[in-house]
Amino acid sequence: MLMSPTIAALIALLGACVGSFINVVAWRLPRQESVVLPASHCPRCGARLRWWENLPVLSWLLLGGRCNHCGAAIRLRYPAVELLSAGLFVAAAVAAPSGLGQASAPLVVLAGWLLVGLLLPLLLIDLDQLWLPEPLCRWGVVLGLVITAIAGFSQGDGSGRSLLLWHLLAASAGLLGFEATSAGAQRLLGQPALGLGDAKLAALLGAWLGLTGLGLTVVLAVFAGALVGVIGLLSGRLRRGQPLPFGPFLAAAGLAVWLLGNGFWLQQLGGRLGWGAL
Repeated sequence: MLMSPTIAALIALLGACVGSFINVVAWRLPRQESVVLPASHCPRCGARLRWWENLPVLSWLLLGGRCNHCGAAIRLRYPAVELLSAGLFVAAAVAAPSGLGQASAPLVVLAGWLLVGLLLPLLLIDLDQLWLPEPLCRWGVVLGLVITAIAGFSQGDGSGRSLLLWHLLAASAGLLGFEATSAGAQRLLGQPALGLGDAKLAALLGAWLGLTGLGLTVVLAVFAGALVGVIGLLSGRLRRGQPLPFGPFLAAAGLAVWLLGNGFWLQQLGGRLGWGAL
């Protein structure tokens, strides 16, 4: 779907604003703070930020990357997340995900924005804390199944119940499959290969992407995780036995499958792995 530059700019602005809130969630949720109150403030000096100090990306540039009150450095990650969210919102507005069948365009766009809003904070928190908050994962599963049900039953071709059933099955397969893998690794290696948070994130992705999408997500996440792990070991940035969060790879792969669709990744993986026509 093509869109005018004006519409794309407005969507990017919305995405940047959501990215600003995602930064708040990623900072406060691990500290068990409200994501609503108090208002935005400097985490170092506690000074409340005025509206012009809280503009996505622009405020960071205007302030030179430093708090206007205490001079503390503002991490580059804040505008980076806002820009990433802006780009993902635009991409989600033109995406054709396979998981929702022939759902209406407005529902697909809204669903894509919700998925970005769920996965980005999970990705950031897991990078920082090696922890995936259960409430976000749980509500992500619920929202995914609700969106799937609306998409299926709105198509009026009798596929609604089938679509919801497959996504329920995918969510269950993600949860149980990852838990079984972790338990198996515990027995064989003496330590779990995956955390329970990864299993809940897999359930979330299954609820949104369905069985095929979840399978593709896991394959892409494993490939990406292995590549980063090898590069990290060779470069000395990772030590043997050092934990590497798998959640960010799952979240990024899930977004890639949503944005580009199952067919694209089946074709890419089929060609590179010699699977032939899929």
